[in-house]
Amino acid sequence: MDWITETKIPVGKWAAAVFDWLQENFVVFFDALSEALEALINAILWVLQGPNPLIVIAIFAGLTFALHRNWKTSLMVALGFLFILNQDYWEETTESLTLVLSACVVCMGVGVPIGIAAAHRPRLYAWMRPVLDLMQTLPTFVYLIPAIVFFGIGMVPGLIATVIFVLPAPIRLTHLGVTSTPQALLEAAQAFGATPHQTLVKVELPYALPQIMTGLNQTIMLSLSMVVIAALVGADGLGVPVVRALNQVNTALGFESGFVIVVLAILLDRMLRVDR
Repeated sequence: MDWITETKIPVGKWAAAVFDWLQENFVVFFDALSEALEALINAILWVLQGPNPLIVIAIFAGLTFALHRNWKTSLMVALGFLFILNQDYWEETTESLTLVLSACVVCMGVGVPIGIAAAHRPRLYAWMRPVLDLMQTLPTFVYLIPAIVFFGIGMVPGLIATVIFVLPAPIRLTHLGVTSTPQALLEAAQAFGATPHQTLVKVELPYALPQIMTGLNQTIMLSLSMVVIAALVGADGLGVPVVRALNQVNTALGFESGFVIVVLAILLDRMLRVDR
């Protein structure tokens, strides 16, 4: 069987050549993208870390009540964030929230329009499907290599790796929501003379809104699952104490920081859960 390996297809060399070419010819683009993402991250960090933590917690609880009109859920959110504050992980939590919110802005801003376009162009979605499968199944550690090459160390490469891993979720769910619009509704809109743009805005998007909100929820959950991996490329947040605990074989620190991540995930899920 040696003759098979002797004619090995140079997949790795081809990928390296592509990344080298991108690095040489798109330096200006990557620098501009890095600066834009850095500005977004700093803005969200300023909003979360500037005020007193109790004020931020009150805002989160109020936002939860405005979304769900349920004081029990709002109380649970407030108590959860107070627990995080009690454990002295507030700064790390706000840094992780910054990574999550930045990923949401990028993924929803890019994923929803692509999902809409794919829903109206079946051939486009058929071409995109294997790409989306690749983005979701390729080990996330692989994304860190080109992220470091193009953007260096810090929050930006962690955000880029997170976006690549998370982006298929809003695309797929937006596509599912738009394509599942009943044909009767579309025919009724056309019968009343609605243009394609009016049909999209007034029929398809309202019907697909629960799926789009589910895509937002999945974006947040998947982004939060990347905080530990992002810490490996210098991203601040709750992943840092987890990595430190792993290096030191510190069970107490690992469980403590891991439990805070679980609490944060539950709080974000309850805040943005779609009521059906």
